[in-house]
Amino acid sequence: MGNTFEIKHLSREEKLRIMEAIWEDLSREDEEVDSPEWHQKELEETEHRLNLGLEKNVDWKTAKKELRERFGDEN
Repeated sequence: MGNTFEIKHLSREEKLRIMEAIWEDLSREDEEVDSPEWHQKELEETEHRLNLGLEKNVDWKTAKKELRERFGDEN
């Protein structure tokens, strides 16, 4: 990409504003973006594990906390 810049120097607020602007732009497009086939397979496998009791539902706040503990929070 020719006009790249170091996003690590941006504040959290600036990064979020950029993400929101990109999302708004992408969501305005008329054509629907198809999910890749592997994504559908992963969703089906997760649903199957959920039905077997091998997965649990967690709220987003808990999920973020668990992921940060597992992988570390880079910010």
